Amino acid sequence: MTTLDWRKDRIRVKTLLEADREQGEVFVQGWLRTVRRSKDVVFLALSDGSCHAILQVVVPEDSAAFDSVKQLGTGACVGIRGEMVASPGTGQRWEVQAREVTIYGLTDEEYPLQKKRHTFEFLRSITHLRPRTNAFGAVFRVRSRMSHAIHIFFQDRGFVYVHTPIITTNDCEGAGEMFRVSTLDPENPPRVDGRISWHDDFFGSKAGLTVSGQLQGELFATALTDIYTFGPTFRAENSNTSRHASEFWMIEPEMAFADLAADCQLAEDFLRFLVGYALEHCGEDLGFFNQFVSPGLLDRLESVVATDFERMTYTEAVEKLQKSNKSFDFPVEWGCDLQSEHERYLTENVIGGPLFVTDYPEGIKAFYMRNNDDGKTVAAMDLLVPKVGELIGGSQREERLDVLQHKMKAFDLDPKSLDWYLDTRRWGNCPHAGFGLGFERFLMYLTGMENVRDVIPFPRTPGNAMF
Repeated sequence: MTTLDWRKDRIRVKTLLEADREQGEVFVQGWLRTVRRSKDVVFLALSDGSCHAILQVVVPEDSAAFDSVKQLGTGACVGIRGEMVASPGTGQRWEVQAREVTIYGLTDEEYPLQKKRHTFEFLRSITHLRPRTNAFGAVFRVRSRMSHAIHIFFQDRGFVYVHTPIITTNDCEGAGEMFRVSTLDPENPPRVDGRISWHDDFFGSKAGLTVSGQLQGELFATALTDIYTFGPTFRAENSNTSRHASEFWMIEPEMAFADLAADCQLAEDFLRFLVGYALEHCGEDLGFFNQFVSPGLLDRLESVVATDFERMTYTEAVEKLQKSNKSFDFPVEWGCDLQSEHERYLTENVIGGPLFVTDYPEGIKAFYMRNNDDGKTVAAMDLLVPKVGELIGGSQREERLDVLQHKMKAFDLDPKSLDWYLDTRRWGNCPHAGFGLGFERFLMYLTGMENVRDVIPFPRTPGNAMF
C-alpha cells in the first residue's frame, strides 16, 4: 500500500496557479478533467476542487511517466510530481512538467462524465458524481464560502449563535406539515379510544422534525438580546417545484428591543453584506455562472450592493398590481397571498430592484406576528428580489400576552401546548423581531441556478432520499 504524506508537501491547484513566482518541484493531486495525446506529449488537465481553473500538466515523451499515462482517461485520480514552469500557452500562467505520475484510481468507458457539457437534469440522476463538474464544483465552493460569511456577519455584530432543536413537539408555522419522529410500531401503534397513544412513544408526546427554530430562538433573544440560528429545517410538503425541498437550511436571527423597521434594516444589511462578500471572495466562480448559467448575473449582484432597498406596504403593492393592466395567472385582490409572479413584477417592473413589502393582512400570516393598530394587518415584512421573488420573510413578534393568546385560539392552537413560549410574555417581556432566510433560495439568487436541487449537496424531495 502506498503511504501518502500529503500534509507534508502537497500543494493545492489554487495556490499554485495564484503563485507570483516559480515554485520549483511541486506535488499536486486531483482528478483529470481531460486527457489529450499526441505522438510525443500528453496533456493532462488536473482539478482538485480548490478552484474553478484547471492545472495543465505536460508529460513529454522522454519522461519516465510517459508510458504510464497512456491508460489514463477523464475522471482518473492521480498524483503529479514535477517542475512548475511558466506556461507558453494562453489561459494560465503556470503549468507542471511531470516527472512522476502516481495513479490512485482509473476510470473506464462507462464513466458518465466523459462529455464536457451535461444537462442539470442528467446530473441530478448522478448526484454522487456531479461535484466533479465545473458547475457543481462552483456551486459548492460558493455554498461553503457563504456559510462562513453568515457567521462573520452576525459574530462581528455581537449576535450569539444558538443551536435550536431538530426534533420538536411544536409546529412553528401551524401548517402541520412535519415529518414525524417516532419509535412506535407503524403497523400496530398503541391506541386509546381508537387514537394513537403518543404517551407511549419515545418522547412521551407527538414529535417531528423542526420546520423552524424561531420559537426557541425567541427564548434566547429575551435573555441574550441578539441571537441567530443556522441549521437544517424540514417540510413534509408533497411539492415537486423547482423552489421547494423537504430538507433545507435556514438562517433565523432574533433581536430583542427591535421593531419592524429595525428588522428590515438588519435584513437589508445582511443581504448586502453577503452579496458583497461573494463578489469579493467568489469572483472566479460567479464569473462562471455569469458566463454559462445566468448572463447579467454580476451586474444584478453589484446593483444590490449599491442600491437602497425600497419599501411599500402590502396595500400599496396590491394597488400597483391592480393598476398594472397585466394579466396574472393568480388574480390580485386585497387579502390574497402574493404569488411569485406578483413579487417578480413588483421588483422587476415597478421598482427595478430589491423591495420590502410590509404590513400584510393578519389572515395570511403566522400567529406570532404583531397586530397593527388598524385591526387588519400585522407588522410583517417580505424582502423581494428580481428573478426570485421572496427571499426573506420576517416580522415584529407579538409581545402582548393577551393578544397572543387570543391569536393562538383564532389559529386553532392550544395555548397550553406552547405555555413555555407564553412565559416569555409573562415575565420580563420586551418588543422583539426577527426574520428567516432560506439558504438554498439565497444561493439560487446568488448563482443564477434555477432549481433548488442544484444548490444543495443531497436534495431531499418527494420520492427521493438517496444516500
